[in-house]
Amino acid sequence: MHVALFPLHTVLFPDGVLPLRVFEARYLDMVRDCLKNDLPFGVCLIRRGSEVGTPAHIEDVGCLASIIGWDMQQLGVLNLRTLGIQRFRVRDQHREANALLIGDVEVIAPDNDHDLSPAHAPCADLLRRVIDDLSAQRAQAEASALDANPFNAPYRLNSSVWVGNRLCEVLQVPLKAKQKLMELDDASARLDIVTKYLRQHSVFK
Repeated sequence: MHVALFPLHTVLFPDGVLPLRVFEARYLDMVRDCLKNDLPFGVCLIRRGSEVGTPAHIEDVGCLASIIGWDMQQLGVLNLRTLGIQRFRVRDQHREANALLIGDVEVIAPDNDHDLSPAHAPCADLLRRVIDDLSAQRAQAEASALDANPFNAPYRLNSSVWVGNRLCEVLQVPLKAKQKLMELDDASARLDIVTKYLRQHSVFK
């Protein structure tokens, strides 16, 4: 599978919402092609380099993103609302003449999902509070439709995969740590790490 790759200083998880502002010509062309042909693009964490200008070096594992909303309130600047679909591993990559990075990628099978165990129930309670707080803040700020809701409904608060991924997105940890959490193939192991971290920081007992 060949997809256009978007190097960013962020880690996208499956089912995660990622607002983007696109203004570089190579990415405007990428978005136009994705919208025209109903194609996803790949989001990869930058290992070395920057989001603009000189092409960056990226991590080998990223997440496919689907465009679920867009507008252009300012000429030449495209606002996107994207949704993480599925993880992938980059097998090979090359740069087009316009410096757009194209990856030969292998899709990674989704994590096995199951109901939350009692040990992970506090994670769901915490996430519910986070969702309520963020939604209230966005409502007060009169955010645009593209970024009004930081989470995509339905809220699967009994899903080990969904709860783990959403908490990883909001945790105040280094991006390298988020990348390692995203790469894990075991939802329970991911939640175990998140639970241990939150207990260590006295978020819950």
